[in-house]
Amino acid sequence: MSKYINILLIFAPVAILGQFLGWSPTLMFVSAALAVIPLAGIMGRATEELAVHTGPRLSGFLNATLGNAAELIITIFAIKEGLLELAKASIVGSILGNLLLVLGLSVLVGGIRHGAQKFDRTQASVNATMLILAIIALGIPSLFSQSIDQVNHAGVEYLSLGTAAVMILIYILSVLFSFQLGGEPEQAHELHAETSWSVRKAVLFLIVSTGFIVWMSEILVGSVEHTVRALGLSEFFVGIIIVPLIGNVAEHLVAVQAALKNRMELSMSISLGSSLQIALFVAPVLVFLSLLIGNPLTLEFNQFELIALVGAALIAASAARDGESNWLEGAMLLVVYVILGMAFFFLPM
Repeated sequence: MSKYINILLIFAPVAILGQFLGWSPTLMFVSAALAVIPLAGIMGRATEELAVHTGPRLSGFLNATLGNAAELIITIFAIKEGLLELAKASIVGSILGNLLLVLGLSVLVGGIRHGAQKFDRTQASVNATMLILAIIALGIPSLFSQSIDQVNHAGVEYLSLGTAAVMILIYILSVLFSFQLGGEPEQAHELHAETSWSVRKAVLFLIVSTGFIVWMSEILVGSVEHTVRALGLSEFFVGIIIVPLIGNVAEHLVAVQAALKNRMELSMSISLGSSLQIALFVAPVLVFLSLLIGNPLTLEFNQFELIALVGAALIAASAARDGESNWLEGAMLLVVYVILGMAFFFLPM
């Protein structure tokens, strides 16, 4: 599957030429977006192959640190350009995409091929509880900020910074706990051990793919405002649906392929783990990075984003807690994602 996705690399020089020759911003946006898909896949593969040489413990750290690097890079450029609502929408969209689209599709296709699939109930239960915690942590600044802002404007930013610091701490503790359980790192190690690259090759591909993702992200974000006007889409819809899909397609395919191979535990850990990584690590890191960039980002989300997050977390946690999945649960998750997608499409923002 990856070799077909890599064909999209041809759009990287198209986007670069468009940047220098002043081509249509819409063409540049589409080209850069398509080029990011295989580049993110190469970055993920390089990270996983490098992890094979480090052993199962450090491999978990590498995957946790670099797993959503493409998403992080795109969002950093959005913050740099002052597109804070786009940045926050992409954070929410990544969480929703992993919980509903990726997990739903994985459970659906895995259930159709293998029937009821079982996975480690302890790890799934921990992830489900962490997921609820993450949504509460993201929601508290949003719910309290309006009242705080009336008496202390700076307090809103301090609340976001304090919450972000605590979220990073609990995420680090959760990674350490997963090492003790010995689940995900060993599975990832087993999945790629048989076709590992050399360390030099993995590092080279990681550096090159990261550099090109930075370049494509700059082009993509720079052309997004013109593109949304030209296509009649809202910036909010682009941020919450399109941008997360661009940065995570490769990872999504890995989760679905794992489910097809009856490795539901690995598939579950990818979808739930990536959601937790976005909520508890990427979003808080962006809060601190935004201060350095000069466009402070606070953890304030609108009511539609909060409702979507709460609904997605509840249904995903319910599906994961019992340690068993079936194709009907996957269909339910996908239905929720489709309904939310239609709602966000028609939302006038």
